[in-house]
Amino acid sequence: MELPDADLKTDTAGKRQHFQKDFFYRLVRLKKRKIMGKYQKLIFTILTGQADNKIKFIDLCNLLKKLGFEERVRGSHHIFRKEGIIEKINLQKDGSHAKPYQVKQVRNLIIKYKLMEKI
Repeated sequence: MELPDADLKTDTAGKRQHFQKDFFYRLVRLKKRKIMGKYQKLIFTILTGQADNKIKFIDLCNLLKKLGFEERVRGSHHIFRKEGIIEKINLQKDGSHAKPYQVKQVRNLIIKYKLMEKI
């Protein structure tokens, strides 16, 4: 698997955000050594953006809970909120997977609020 540049970029409202290089390199080293935990692997997959359509819905929900988000369910909508974060995340299933655009929203929040350091 080819890894993207250390300056992984994502576009949010026309602005480019760069997340910390040292965190990305640390994840790459852990992945090469095969000593990453389940949530570290999931964050790595989300941040690389190469498999947005293959992220399991339940795994994404559990990751958000592990990051400190509170879940509220209204019908098929799973709404996640966290104190100190303005945006709320609304997830819906697409079969057993999360919808790709929602994975991108989670990726943007992880980068914006540097939530990857919490795992």
